[in-house]
Amino acid sequence: MAIVVNGKTVDLPRDPRVSLLDFLREHLHLTGTKMGCNQGACGACTVLVDGRRVLACLSLAVQCAGRDITTIEGLGTPTNLHPLQQAFVEHDGFQCGYCTPGQICSAVGMIEELRAGVPSHVTQDLLSEAHTLTHDELRERMSGNLCRCGAHNGIVAAISATYADAERDEPVETAA
Repeated sequence: MAIVVNGKTVDLPRDPRVSLLDFLREHLHLTGTKMGCNQGACGACTVLVDGRRVLACLSLAVQCAGRDITTIEGLGTPTNLHPLQQAFVEHDGFQCGYCTPGQICSAVGMIEELRAGVPSHVTQDLLSEAHTLTHDELRERMSGNLCRCGAHNGIVAAISATYADAERDEPVETAA
């Protein structure tokens, strides 16, 4: 069995007990994804599986057979940052930087959820096909990712700046 990680096809580990987090970090040496609480509470290990955010510490690598995995290393490069990575730099959205990869992957997945019309706990109109990335929506949707250093306002500013069109109370177009 194989999976695609950051556009590259790789074989899955033989041991079906290997978590996706350990597979990425220990087997593929993609250390951008961090191990935080290892209980799914902090979001530091968030990666994208087929574009959806997933906690790598709570997922088994074998569950991802045939799927596309995107880690922080797959979003941008040091010379060609993803727009959200650049915004984190510009808005001081990190301090220790430990949670930053998970925050960025989570925000990328969050915007796709919003565009797909997935409501959150604070969504006012559940019947609407388009949702707006308001301040409350952004904070609620990112609540699964903790920043213990106090960079939370910078993180929110970076996400808001990157997805400004969504925050101006203009509905985000839903996916076709």
